[in-house]
Amino acid sequence: MSEERYTIADQPARFARAKRENNQRYLDITTVYDPSLLKDKRVAVTGANRGIGLALAKELAAAGAKVIGIVRSSSPELEALNPEEVITGIDVTDDAKCAALSSQIKGGAIDVLINNAGYFKEEVERLDTLDFPDQLKTIDICACGPLRVASSLINGGLLKEGSKIVMITSQGGSVGWREVQCPTGGDYGHHMSKAAANMMSVLLANEVRSKGIAVGVFHPGFNKTEMTAKYKEIWEIEGAVDPSVGAKRVLHETNQLSMETSGKFINCEDGLEIPW
Repeated sequence: MSEERYTIADQPARFARAKRENNQRYLDITTVYDPSLLKDKRVAVTGANRGIGLALAKELAAAGAKVIGIVRSSSPELEALNPEEVITGIDVTDDAKCAALSSQIKGGAIDVLINNAGYFKEEVERLDTLDFPDQLKTIDICACGPLRVASSLINGGLLKEGSKIVMITSQGGSVGWREVQCPTGGDYGHHMSKAAANMMSVLLANEVRSKGIAVGVFHPGFNKTEMTAKYKEIWEIEGAVDPSVGAKRVLHETNQLSMETSGKFINCEDGLEIPW
């Protein structure tokens, strides 16, 4: 990691600085990403049927990893990768289905679990459009869901010493950055869910440290997906990238994750920390 500890909150300024300084780590992740480190690793990915989850599955397959897709329903794109296993019917808000997940995975221990499944309300939420049921749904999917999945695989003995858990969260969960990134507020459910996910991830990292399991708390960067399409007008100025690039960024940081960095909030664009 760079001697500079924290990345900066202003996304356009962050991207502009990377271009000005010709920061290849930021601008071209292939200059540092080593896919060979993932060869033959058993990697489980939730939400692997589309978006950044599918992009992760594609990059993992290309790297020679053994992909286990954990999804509500599969997709032709996921099946085309010939994954090791695809576990369908998994709703991360369903206690019973998540608890039974570990018994459905047949190939043995998991080297890496990537908790990617998420939800993002399309409409920008304001005081006059508050949707409390949707807020609770978002928190359940984004914060409780990853904990349900992780606990199932830990309690089922599939995640053990040397395993890694990656939580795909967001810079939107940084309370300290709201003055810069959300000076007019809004989008309550999204931001609350990511802050809750961050807290959950740190608590989990602390609890499983004695088991030798590392937990990464990753902002994947700004990716051009269906989930971020409502911000399409700022994709270019803020340096949004194709999901294939975002996936490589996440996998590079997954390779870097260790017990020493477990529980830290990392921006996968530049590898620097994000303040809580």
